[in-house]
Amino acid sequence: MKRASPTRQRLAALGLLGIPLLTYPLLSLPGGSLDGIPASYLYLFGVWAGLIGLAAWVAEGRGK
Repeated sequence: MKRASPTRQRLAALGLLGIPLLTYPLLSLPGGSLDGIPASYLYLFGVWAGLIGLAAWVAEGRGK
């Protein structure tokens, strides 16, 4: 059986890290607001952007 490449394994691990970060218990933790924007929105989009940035870094940095 052929093994998956290290980049593919890292991206899979990143996806598995993102699942618990984007589930209900952690989404409900942030409270309050910052300049009228609810903290839960900031958390959601911050984690989402962070996961996209990490995925891009892993995909581009390891391809050389």
